[in-house]
Amino acid sequence: MRAQLGVYANLRPVAVFPALVDRSPLKADRLEGVDVLIVRELTGGLYYGEPRGREDGGASAVNTLRYSAAEIKRVARVAFESARQRRGHVTSVDKANVLETFQFWKDIVTEVHAQYPDVALDHMYVDNAAMQLVKAPKKFDVIVTGNMFGDILSDEAAMLTGSIGMLPSASLNAQNKGLYEPSHGSAPDIAGKGIANPLATILSAAMMLRFSLNQPQAAARIESAVQSVLAQGLRTADIWSEGTKKVSTREMGDAVVATITKTITKS
Repeated sequence: MRAQLGVYANLRPVAVFPALVDRSPLKADRLEGVDVLIVRELTGGLYYGEPRGREDGGASAVNTLRYSAAEIKRVARVAFESARQRRGHVTSVDKANVLETFQFWKDIVTEVHAQYPDVALDHMYVDNAAMQLVKAPKKFDVIVTGNMFGDILSDEAAMLTGSIGMLPSASLNAQNKGLYEPSHGSAPDIAGKGIANPLATILSAAMMLRFSLNQPQAAARIESAVQSVLAQGLRTADIWSEGTKKVSTREMGDAVVATITKTITKS
């Protein structure tokens, strides 16, 4: 579906809501003010490279890590444009010390950076990036990386927020149209039980309003409502702790809707 839709840029914002600082395994002083945007290349790299599959009658297997200059350039531009709207800093994550493909990635990102002199760029090996996301997450603004590294790092970064159930995502094509979904996918193991956290899905809808429908005020209203219900102490099972109120999927969703409705009525 991603390849057919041409949604090559996956945006995963990682923002720590003040009310959930205590739900992360990290210390609170490392989390306050964390606001990272991970830009993951989504339709290339190891997940799509050819040749792939079993070989030698099943005695070996192969996957191919391949990127073209065009694929890297377009996702790099998304990262630099995003940084211009944020704090002006891009960290490109690679494994250039071992893999020629990622030395090529590094070279192309550096080339694109010349078009964005107002944005700072640094390069970081993926193993160090994984460590720094835990050690000093506030140092990151925008992270741009390949398909597999982006998949892994964004799931790691979800733990900064307390739960992957808090992580929305947008997968965009060249016209800023695309696919909006929670980073955790459909979670079939808990379907129908009323315990899933709907906030990542709700926040994904806010991203759709902001990026595809050009309605930033409506997006901000949804995001503010999510922050409000969390401040009220409402929690689904994945983010619940002593002293807060455990609610179902429907109850959490209804609370967000009620808060938005109240805001609209007042305005």
